Amino acid sequence: MRKTTRAALVGRLSDFESVVEIGIGHRPRVAGDLAEAGLNVTATDRCERDVPTSVRFVRDDITDPDPTVYAGSDALYARNLPPELHRPGWDLARDLAVPLFFTTLGTDPSLIPVARETLPGTTLFVARGRNSKQA
Repeated sequence: MRKTTRAALVGRLSDFESVVEIGIGHRPRVAGDLAEAGLNVTATDRCERDVPTSVRFVRDDITDPDPTVYAGSDALYARNLPPELHRPGWDLARDLAVPLFFTTLGTDPSLIPVARETLPGTTLFVARGRNSKQA
């Protein structure tokens, strides 16, 4: 992810107090930058991952999530979210009444209702549902 794209994403999410990154993979910089900006950040993935010490890591699968991992978060976000995970992410966000922010691999369309925001180098998709907190 380009530095300007990363900075824009961090800027977009920095109004929240607590966020969860879904599927952090081997890309912990956004989570680390958000934690440095003062947010409470939890990162999840199906596999064990190394994250900055300022980021809480929990092994979890969004297709069968543990709701306690996400409880209290103000927003969920994911980078390069594959289409098959759009619906599970949105379902969880709706259950929590929080927005889901995500990017795709570039050519993948969103498979759920979203608003689109242009960030340098990418499109940020924003899905809201039942009484979602506005951002």
